[in-house]
Amino acid sequence: MTKIMRQNPKRLAVILAATFPCLGIAAETALTLDSVVVSGSRVEHNTFDLPAAVDVVDAARIGADQARVNASEALVAVPGITVQNRQNYAQDLQISSRGFGARSAFGVRGIRLISDGIPASMPDGQGQAATFNLDRAERIEVLRGPMAVVYGNHAGGVIQMFTPDGKGAPSLEGGFVAGSNNTWKADISAQGEVGGLGYVIDASRFATDGYRDHSKAEREQAMVKLTYRPSVDGKLTFIANSFRQTADDPQGQTWSGYQANPRSVAQPALDYNTRKSIDHMQGGLTYEHRFGDHSVLASVYAGQRSTIQYQSIPAGPQANPKHSGGVIDFDRDFAGASTRWIGRFQLAGGKLTTTVGVEYEQAIDQRRGYENFIGTTLGVKGNQRRAEEDRVASFDQYAQAEWQGERWTFSGGLRHSNVSFSVKDAYLSNGNDSGNVSYEKTTPTIAAMFRLTPSVNIYASAARGFEAPTFNELFYSGPGGTFSYNLKPSTSTHYETGLKAIIGNSTRLDLAVFQIETEDELVVDSASGGRTTFRNAGQTLRRGLEAGLDSHWANNLTTRLAYTLLDARYDEAFTSSSGLINSGNRLPGVPAQSLFGELAWRHQASGFHAAVEGIARSKVYVEDTNTKQAAPAYAIANLRFGVDRKFGSLNLRTFLRFDNIFDRQYVGSVIVGDGNSRYYEAAPGRTWLAGVTARYSF
Repeated sequence: MTKIMRQNPKRLAVILAATFPCLGIAAETALTLDSVVVSGSRVEHNTFDLPAAVDVVDAARIGADQARVNASEALVAVPGITVQNRQNYAQDLQISSRGFGARSAFGVRGIRLISDGIPASMPDGQGQAATFNLDRAERIEVLRGPMAVVYGNHAGGVIQMFTPDGKGAPSLEGGFVAGSNNTWKADISAQGEVGGLGYVIDASRFATDGYRDHSKAEREQAMVKLTYRPSVDGKLTFIANSFRQTADDPQGQTWSGYQANPRSVAQPALDYNTRKSIDHMQGGLTYEHRFGDHSVLASVYAGQRSTIQYQSIPAGPQANPKHSGGVIDFDRDFAGASTRWIGRFQLAGGKLTTTVGVEYEQAIDQRRGYENFIGTTLGVKGNQRRAEEDRVASFDQYAQAEWQGERWTFSGGLRHSNVSFSVKDAYLSNGNDSGNVSYEKTTPTIAAMFRLTPSVNIYASAARGFEAPTFNELFYSGPGGTFSYNLKPSTSTHYETGLKAIIGNSTRLDLAVFQIETEDELVVDSASGGRTTFRNAGQTLRRGLEAGLDSHWANNLTTRLAYTLLDARYDEAFTSSSGLINSGNRLPGVPAQSLFGELAWRHQASGFHAAVEGIARSKVYVEDTNTKQAAPAYAIANLRFGVDRKFGSLNLRTFLRFDNIFDRQYVGSVIVGDGNSRYYEAAPGRTWLAGVTARYSF
């Protein structure tokens, strides 16, 4: 993190004070207004001088009196990002960036997830945010807009998490939190540096009964990060983590069922005992070496993931013979390698930074399917209905360049992506789904920034992007529920213009206006019992505005505002299983407006701090016709308190938080296009959480 102190021209202050009256209040203490990121440019860069919409969620906000279990805890304060906690650990969070990813039936698609340089998204674009280890996170970088396209397939946005290096004297930390719905979490970690070897080690266990019926979950996570410098110019990093989880799946609920009892689940979830277990391990090695002003980075990683999921889909003689059963069972081996060269030169009175890189990723699934019943007993593994080997690989090459002068900055990039899928079907009694399909695209991006004054930057950028179908979108989208080799990738054109201003030493304002035109949008065609099929629609159009305002007032009072306006619509009519979808209909799963606000205060002498948070979202349509009951708009408030004290070598932190203090009943997330009209996933009423953390430095 760096701190920028810039002079504030009087004319600009008058204009902004008139537009935002709250800026007229004087502040006594400077705020960290400009963070360093690597997202976008892939080299260290101040966010203020980067021609892109990018936010940094630092360790203080990640652990702001939270359990540090879900990324939604930290990302709720980022404009342009919508993170819906499904209250369903079997399906992970629902994360979208400017509408990309809102349709995901589970996990995260449309957004590139990266953890300490290792992709948390598979080569096909499907990712899992649950594998992020938030306990040791130093920061999360969130990149939206055209510059995200340089990360290739499914980069409608980029979310990167970073863990700090182990440094200094050894320290040991332990924490425990507990709260509503029999929720608890225990965590222990150690960090330090011995003989030039830096280490960070963490292990945690989490359990909850869940807010909704049939939503119990247990999770174990562990990670280790080792850093070593074999020379002054070289750095070697090893990181490994594991993630194990078992979770019941409450699925969605109908509108009438939700209104009658928000905690309730539909009967099929109970009949089939819908649930999911995950066992995930991965590790990676990175070496970075500097040659004067230039540097080379190379990394490799590998991992294994095993998943068993029980769905509420019958598959007996009366069912479609192509149905692969209601039990999904697969073992995945994945690996990848990447290298990039970064050069820094002096050119035409400015600084030229160039980056050239290559990335290869692959995943191999041994996938099996079974009936989810034996005789009249439901929710147990029955006869086998599927056996196949699924492979997906991506091979990308990219080049980026940025020239930064006294007042102008120009940047551009070009990426070529190839994503290939292969299916070898070994269960042939219901037909042969074997085959291959590949997608290839070259995507450019360009941007320019102008320093209007020492404290005001304006920028504009444009890019082309694409999203190939994921394996889960291909599996059942062909004729009669077969594998689809005919789905096309969606392509998009992104435009963005923005303003970044630092007012005095106490306020940072970020504004971005954008437009995204998409062709062959991948949309939900049908969804039932946890199985979703997809098709290509026509054109869509997204237009919006994002605003972030951070201020530090007198007496250690801080405020944060994050606002998103997103008008996402179909720009062309098409026909789906739901009927005619008219041009002008809104994209489901995307709120038109979102607002986050926080007022926080800290008493330095005692270590006491308190904050009030407000979250508001407009209604969300649940399917493409826009005729079914939309999830209503809502506004909630949260309250938190804490005390941080130091007793010699011991640091002690305690907190108590209350979420939804007015006990509002609302729909927290939706399942887009569910064929049984079970679209709604209820959010909790008033809940509490308390925690204590102790760290001892030796």
